[in-house]
Amino acid sequence: MSGGTDWENQRTFLAVLETGSLSGAARRLGIAQPTVRRRIEDLETALAMPLFTRSANGLVATEQARTLAAHVRTMARAADAFVRAAEARPGVVGGAVRVTVPEFVGLHLLPDMLAPLRRSHPELRIEIALSDASADLVEQEADVAVRMFRPTQEALVARRVGTIPLQFFAHRAYVDRRGLPMQVDDLRHHDLIGPDRAAADLAVLTALGPGFARGSLALRTDSHAAQYAAIHAGLGIGVVQRPLGRRCSDLVAVLPDLVVHRLETWIVAHADLRRVPRIAATFDHLVAAFSHYTGENSGPPGLADGHRCASGIDPSSL
Repeated sequence: MSGGTDWENQRTFLAVLETGSLSGAARRLGIAQPTVRRRIEDLETALAMPLFTRSANGLVATEQARTLAAHVRTMARAADAFVRAAEARPGVVGGAVRVTVPEFVGLHLLPDMLAPLRRSHPELRIEIALSDASADLVEQEADVAVRMFRPTQEALVARRVGTIPLQFFAHRAYVDRRGLPMQVDDLRHHDLIGPDRAAADLAVLTALGPGFARGSLALRTDSHAAQYAAIHAGLGIGVVQRPLGRRCSDLVAVLPDLVVHRLETWIVAHADLRRVPRIAATFDHLVAAFSHYTGENSGPPGLADGHRCASGIDPSSL
C-alpha cells in the first residue's frame, strides 16, 4: 500500500479536492492532467475506496475523502514549514515567513512597516495572507499574525501593541463641496460610507443614534479597504484609523473628538516557533512597528512620514 499512498499522491489528492477538478489540480501542481488522474487512481487502489464522484460541477469528494483531507492538510503545512526552515543559511536571518493580516492592514500599513525589516534582513522572504478570517496558527497555517482581538489559545505567544482609534474622515475635496458637520446629528445630512452586512461594523454605526442605520448610507461595503478608497475618492465621510488618517494630508478629521471604536491590536505567533530566527525577527519588528503606530511607544516608525495615502484620480479635478 505504501507506494500508492506516498506523499506525491496525497498532495495531488489535496489539490484535486481543493480545486474541484483534475485540470485545476494539474495547473496548481504544474504537472500534466493524465499524471493527476493516475495518481488519484493509484491512491484509490491503495486505499481500496473511492475518493471522488463526478458531478455536473466537477469532482465531488466522498465522505471518506473529506475525513482524510484534514490529515493531508496537516502534512502539507508541515512540509511547507520544513521547506521554509531549510531555505535559511546557517547564522543568517532568512527564509520565508508567512504573515496573516486583515485586508486593510495588509494593503495600507504592512508594506511600509516591512520595508526596514527587509533592509535589515534581505534574505527574509515575506508571504502576506490577506484575510479578515483568523488563520489557525496552532496548525501552522501562518507563522505570524496581526489580530484585532485578544488570542486565547495556550499554544500561542501574543503581544498586545496598543489600540487603534477609529474616527470619521473625509477628503478635502468633499469638505470643500459640503462643509464640515459640527455635531453627530449633522452627519445625517452628509454622504456616509460604511458597512453593508458585517454585524460588528453595523453595531458601531447604529451606536451613534437612531438616525444611523444601514439604509442611510450613501455607499455600503464590508471591505474596509474599499471604504477607505471611497473616502479618498471624495465620495463621502467614513471611518478611518486615526493614525493613518492623520498622516494623509488629503484627509480632514470630521468631529475629531469623536472616537467611534478602538481596535485592540496583537502580534501573535506559535510558542514553538517564536524563537526561530526568521520568525523572531519578524515578530519583534512588527511589535515595535505597531507599538509606534498605535502610540504605545516611540520605537521604529510604524509608517514613514509622508506616507502615500492612496492612488488614483484626484477628486478635486472632477
